Amino acid sequence: MGTSVPVPRWSAFRATRRADGLWDTGLLTTEGSEEGFTVRAGDRLEAEVRLPVETGAWPAIWTWRDGDQEIDVFEYHPDNPDLLEFSHHVRRAHRYHRDDSVRPGGRIRLAVDFGAENVVWSLNGRSVFADGRGVGEDWHAYLIVNLSVCAGRYHPAPGPETTEMSFEVSGLTVCRPASA
Repeated sequence: MGTSVPVPRWSAFRATRRADGLWDTGLLTTEGSEEGFTVRAGDRLEAEVRLPVETGAWPAIWTWRDGDQEIDVFEYHPDNPDLLEFSHHVRRAHRYHRDDSVRPGGRIRLAVDFGAENVVWSLNGRSVFADGRGVGEDWHAYLIVNLSVCAGRYHPAPGPETTEMSFEVSGLTVCRPASA
């Protein structure tokens, strides 16, 4: 790969329950940033994360642009302790992937190759899903890292005793081919 675009190291994304019962949550996006950084076709994203342990936590790394262009590097819900969700919403492909390394509080390494003809997800250095659809030559989207809180419709909401949740992103890099 050519140029490596490092995204700063963060310690944790937190969600904290407010006095009114709602939540303040962590979010990072390159949309609206000074650089206007976008992930592009041909890029490889690599990240190391520590998964949350609290029921109701909903961490994700994903892309987005103009209300579309969403590709989920991963989503996780501790109520399905060994399951990661990989989704390509642009060209409709997804995979629910179960793995022994995926568990509440576990550290995992993720990589996604955003190929024009094939998007490939890797977990801990092993390819686990190739969508066979790709993003197309001109695709680009902003990068988002966030911790949401489940409302209880599809996954359990946090219990009333839960006042804080977190997940850690200890490294995130986007590698771009030299010809890009």
